[in-house]
Amino acid sequence: MKVVLYGATGKSGAVILKELVDRGHTVVAAARKPENVDKLPNVTAVQDDLTDLATTTSIIQGADAVVSALGPPPENTDALLAPSALLVSAIEQAGGPRLIVVGGAGSLFVAPGVTLHESGYLPAPYLPISATHVQLLESIKKSSIDWTYFSPAGFFEPGERTGKFRLGKDDLIADATGTSRISFEDYAIALVDELEKPRHHKARFTIGY
Repeated sequence: MKVVLYGATGKSGAVILKELVDRGHTVVAAARKPENVDKLPNVTAVQDDLTDLATTTSIIQGADAVVSALGPPPENTDALLAPSALLVSAIEQAGGPRLIVVGGAGSLFVAPGVTLHESGYLPAPYLPISATHVQLLESIKKSSIDWTYFSPAGFFEPGERTGKFRLGKDDLIADATGTSRISFEDYAIALVDELEKPRHHKARFTIGY
């Protein structure tokens, strides 16, 4: 499978890149600074800052899927929205390769009708990126492309590749102690699983231990 990966130099993106390569996929890693992309077999690094529709369309033309692991600067989380919108437009222009977005946990439900973002549980520093991802999900839902929004657990961090996790739809997954957590490594397994055997077309799903 040929996959175009945006955000390949980021924390989760670099792990997703390795998982794709380890499972035999060909990857085009698009980044603002392609020289920072990990040097791995079957990876071509290209420059794209997601500001020119024609450039992005040409990069994803002929791909089987696009993965967006984009992360905005902490001081301006809404900077994620415009590049994501351009990526959706480019996918439309390119004839519709599938898009999987590395999402956020804020829009997951923690009680009937109450999202994590609305619950008051999130520490203040996490509220801006949570709000941005709520907007991003709503925007993608309105698009015509074949999209999948993959929400991680509440704590999304480096860890082990265990291959043991639970998947869900719209409710936050937590363990018996109430902790909601997933490693980048196990998240990457589930994301590539979804690429190889699609189950969530025009839908969101989530993961946790």
